[in-house]
Parts: sequence; C-alpha cells; structure tokens
Amino acid sequence: MMKKVILVVFFLVSQLAIGQLVINELDCDSLGAEDREFLELLSVTPNFPLDGYVVVFFNGSDIGQHKSYAALDLDGYETDINGLLLIGSTTVTPFPQYIIPTNFIQNGVDAVAIYKADDLDFEEPVKAYADATLIDVLIYETNDSDGNEFVPIFSAFNPNIQIINEGANNNANSIQRNNDGSYTVKAPTPRQLNDGSGIVLNGILITVAQTSYNEGDTFDIVFTSEQTVTSDLNFSIVFNNGTFNSSDFTGNTSITIPNGSNTASTSITLVDDAFDEGDEEMLLKVSGLVSPNYSLNNNLRIRVVDNDFQVAPFGTPINPTYNTVASTQPMGYYNSLDGKSGSVLRQAMQDIIAEEGVVRAQTYTDIIDILKEADQNPANSNQVWLVYKEIGRAKLDYQTTSNSLGKWNREHTFPRSRGGFNSINLDDIADGKDLFWNTTADSLRHGNSDAHALRAADGPENSSRGNQFYGQYNGTSGTLGTFKGDVARSVFYMAVRYNGLEIVNGYPEGITGQFGDLATLLDWHRNDPPDDFEMNRNNVVYTWQFNRNPFIDHPDLVEYLWGNSVGQVWSMALSVDGEKAPSIKIFPNPTTGTVFINGIKNESTVEVFSLDGRKLKTFKIYAHSEIDLDVSSGMYLLRVNCEGNTKIHKIVVN
Repeated sequence: MMKKVILVVFFLVSQLAIGQLVINELDCDSLGAEDREFLELLSVTPNFPLDGYVVVFFNGSDIGQHKSYAALDLDGYETDINGLLLIGSTTVTPFPQYIIPTNFIQNGVDAVAIYKADDLDFEEPVKAYADATLIDVLIYETNDSDGNEFVPIFSAFNPNIQIINEGANNNANSIQRNNDGSYTVKAPTPRQLNDGSGIVLNGILITVAQTSYNEGDTFDIVFTSEQTVTSDLNFSIVFNNGTFNSSDFTGNTSITIPNGSNTASTSITLVDDAFDEGDEEMLLKVSGLVSPNYSLNNNLRIRVVDNDFQVAPFGTPINPTYNTVASTQPMGYYNSLDGKSGSVLRQAMQDIIAEEGVVRAQTYTDIIDILKEADQNPANSNQVWLVYKEIGRAKLDYQTTSNSLGKWNREHTFPRSRGGFNSINLDDIADGKDLFWNTTADSLRHGNSDAHALRAADGPENSSRGNQFYGQYNGTSGTLGTFKGDVARSVFYMAVRYNGLEIVNGYPEGITGQFGDLATLLDWHRNDPPDDFEMNRNNVVYTWQFNRNPFIDHPDLVEYLWGNSVGQVWSMALSVDGEKAPSIKIFPNPTTGTVFINGIKNESTVEVFSLDGRKLKTFKIYAHSEIDLDVSSGMYLLRVNCEGNTKIHKIVVN
C-alpha cells in the first residue's frame, strides 16, 4: 500500500505546475437540464486539508461586471486519496464531496479561482483580482465572444493565461488540466485523475425501484459495489429530511456487503399513520463509507405520499360550488364605493386596495407559500390547483431548477414584461407574513409579487403562454377553460391597484402597461363568475396582503368600470348581505333556469338583477317555493327581501 501512495504522490506532483492546489477539471455546461455541472480540485498530496481556501466564481458578462457571484468556503473539507475534491450537485455521478445547487455554475465567458482567503471576503460582489492570495484560476467560455477583460486581470498571476473554450451551449465536454499545466477539452472524468493514474476507487450504487411510495408501502433498497469486496463492507443509511424522521418508517439501516460479494439490500416499510402531515420526501443518505469506497449516487429523494389529505367543503374549478365560502371582507370594507361612478368610483376602489399603511407587499419568494395555501386543491390538501391545466399537482413539485417538466411555478396573469415590474435581490427571501414592504398605488414594482395576480401553473404551460394577451392565449386544448373568469378578474384588479396599468381593446404590442384584449376579458368574466375556490383564494391572499380583489367580492363592479354600466352610479344595496336575514337556501346553483327557495315563512319578494344592476323580474312568495327564472344563460343576482331584511345570492344559469 505504501508503494501505491508514493506513486500517487509522484503523479500528483508531476501534474501540478502551479502551487499546492489547482483547478483540475471544470464542466460548466452539461447536456439537458444542466444539472451535472461540476468543478474538481487537485492537491499535490492526498487527503489534503482545505482549511483557509475559498473557491470564487466570477461573472464575465457586461451585467456581471467581472465580479464574483459565489464563493465556496472549503474549511473542514479535504481531498481524497487521489488528491481530488469534487464539487457538484446531488445529480452528479460519482457523488460529490462538496454539494452545490443544480445549474449553479454559470456559462462563460467567466472565471473560477482559488484564493487563500475567506468566503466572507466575497460576501458582496467583488471585482476579479490577482494578488498574493490567488492560488489558481481558470478563464473559460462556451463559444462566447466577450469577457476578455479577465485576461489582463489575471495575467499578473500567469502571463500566458488563456481563455479555454468548453464548446457550445449544451455540450458534453469538460475542461481538464494536463500534467504540464495546459488544458484539454474532452468527455468528463469526475473523481478520476485526468491522465488515468491513481488508486482505483470502489463506487457504491444505490438502486430503488420507484421515486414515490404511499404510506404503508414496503420497498427494497439495493446497494451494489463496482468491485467485489475482500472484507465485510459496513456502512449505514439515514432518511431524515424536514418532518420525515425515524418515526415514519421501520427497517434495518445498518448495511453490510459481505466478503466476496458486491451487493446487499434492505427492506423499508413506511408507517401509515392517521396524521395529515402532507406529502413528504425522505432523503436517502449513505454514511460511514471508508476510502477507497465511495458513493456513486447519494441523497436520493423518495416521495412519501400521505393518504390522510383533507378535502375542502367546496369544489374545484371544474366542479364548482357557489355561496359555500363567505367573503371575509371586514364590515364596511366597500362602503366608500356606494353612490359613486366612473373615475370617482375607480379612485375610491384604488384607495381601498392600495391604501398606504394598510396594504402590504410581500416578496416574490413568499408567493410560493401563498400559492400553496391560496391555490390549494380543494380535493387534496397536499396539492395545488394548476390554473391552465385544471388539475392538481403535489405541492412538493415546485420547480427549483431549469427543468420544468412535471413541475409547477408562479404564473403572472398580467405578464411582467407587459406591466414593467420585476424582481430585486430581496425578492429571493421568503420572510413570511409579518415582514413586508410598505406599498402605494404608485408602487408598480410590487405588481411582481401581488398574489391576486399570480397563480400556480404547470411549468411548460407557463412557458407556452409566455407574455401573450388573453384572447391570443386561450388555455390548454381539451380543458374546460374554468380559469378564464379568474384570470380576467385578476387582470382587472391589477389595472385598478397600480397606476400605470390599463386594459384596452386589441393586442397592444410595445406599449408597457397596456394589456388586452378588453372584449375577451369581459366575456370571460361574464361567462365564468366567481366560485367558492376563487372566494377562498381571495380570503387567503387577504391574510397576507391586507387587501382584496373587489371583482371577486362584487363581480358587477367590472361592468361599472369597463362594461355595460360605465358612468352609472354603483349601489351597495345590491352588494351587501343582510346580517340578520333568515337562513335561506337557493338551489340548485348552477341551474338550468328553475330554482327552489327554502327558509321562507312569511310573505317575501325575490328580485332578479343582471350584473349591470338592471332589475329583470320580481316574484312574490309565501313559503318554500319553486321559481322559473326564465332568463338566458349567465350570472344573476337574486335579492330576497324577507321579514324586513335583505339577502343577495349569486346564481349561475346554464
């Protein structure tokens, strides 16, 4: 064994042209989802402690200004028996010693450097530099043309420094250091010396048949080594991740690959408890492997589907219910709108939903938590409801990488590029309900994270919609289009909430702040009235932002600003339920034209109004009654006057 170590040291010394530690290999752009990028360091001696070193990544674009965008503190790490330290995401094989997120390393022209320094020295972006603390540096590109400023910066360190081209975007190459300090571009060789020398390691591969199991299921985990072991190989596994812990499973977690074999397995049973913990992910980790044994894969995420999910008392948008969820608007919330019309009505509405000192703006990252609550699937509390696809998807499947397939993300109903709002650095922080920004009607940037206009959406479908106007984009083929009224009302809300936004006819290209098509949005609003899902959503967002979408609480307001009642006076009489009204039930809803009214004991009147406030019919009833409305398809307001009290019901006629 001693001879092998001496040989390894000899090879390592011959490879290092500069210093004790060098950049051995870089793969900045991998095929597909770019989730297999990595950086590999090489030390002159094996098992070299890396305390006091830091790896710094520099952005060479004009926007990046050749400044650092990340710094990795290497304190506590050491290279392996071949002098290598592999830095990459959990999807890299072999499994890295230092874990970074997927798609972390930027494409060129960029640079990566090793300094004898502290990561705190790069807490704020720092322009690239070469001084006595610089240990090694690599300037790289992916068929790019800019970034040459790095060459004069680092020429003081290496007068012959060049930019190394890995190849075009989405390439299958890596940049590898040769023994003489030059570089070769070829197929990646992570966790291996680039010249093929060194001690051959024994990789352990973890295999699981599925990536998702239900509570109560039993499944096998198989461990296979690349080489037959010459003595018992003992290691252990753990699963803890978030709320998933040892109480959630049973099975042996001490693993032995016996002498003369290359495989072992264990069976794990997921506990089927009676608690609604939500879907969880166990994180399967191997620990206790001793060199030359190492993990080919690790940190495997396995979904545990909770069968104790909750079902809401109201329907999904494709099976809507009405009048089950009551508005949580405070008493008198809309009183200031009563008796107003036109621009005065619009201003009064804005004064409510954009009131400075009351209304709160949250971060764009907070939106993820808001959507998990506001867009929760009524049929399964462990899912969100996708706005265009009209299906549920696991809350755990939020998109965190460039791969959007099977994932959900945040969809702006009023596209950012159309509205002129965008993220800032602080938007990357999820700081919860109690931390918020002050906001006004002029705070247009906060439209970026206004939950009334953001929805959970399928990742690829979100991309398909892009920034198209509604009418140009009409949803996913084969779906019912139950999202149409919802998104129309969210766009109408934005036009009132923020100065600088407006809804116009047609498709106005190149005019920031304008959105169309008004005629389409009016049609969608009228034909898809607010249901219980949308009302519940309004209630949830109110707990975060302290404002509501008035077009959900009072759909007829749309007509007074854009529709058939522009210029007319809006009356609260058609908009407030009498608090002392008797318990009256009107069903079915939706209806084909006939409704039954229960709860009437004395002479009462039932008035039918269109959404623009026109009284269409009046009925007198004296007890439980059947009424033929005899109206065309659409949404109507039924005002029941009973025992001196008034109650308003929304009715949908199919």
